[in-house]
Amino acid sequence: MPTKTVLDTPRIPRLGPYSQAIRVGDLIFTAGQAGIDPATGKAAGDSFLAQARQAFTNLRILLEDAGSSMDQVVKVTCFVTEAEAFTSLNELFAEFFPASPPVRSTPVVALPRGLKFSIEAIALAG
Repeated sequence: MPTKTVLDTPRIPRLGPYSQAIRVGDLIFTAGQAGIDPATGKAAGDSFLAQARQAFTNLRILLEDAGSSMDQVVKVTCFVTEAEAFTSLNELFAEFFPASPPVRSTPVVALPRGLKFSIEAIALAG
């Protein structure tokens, strides 16, 4: 039976009492990464694009610290607060996943603290 290993990085702030990522076997499951600037602990700007770019960057950092990478991502769930953001999201998706992008679900939701975007992922380890 595969073991469960909790993976956390001090480079990305957590918003609550949860694990940032968990590895089970050859898979890494991440918590939602919001557009929080690690230096300030606050939203990385007021715009969707600024926050979403920071969230993608936070996800990349978390995956690297967990022993994976963006090109190992197989599934993401992107949480957006406004449907009008899909064009910008698609542009960022092409930038951060230039080849063989992962599958994606994108529900429109309400997020806390004035956040406009959050992304969680399932990636292959190593």
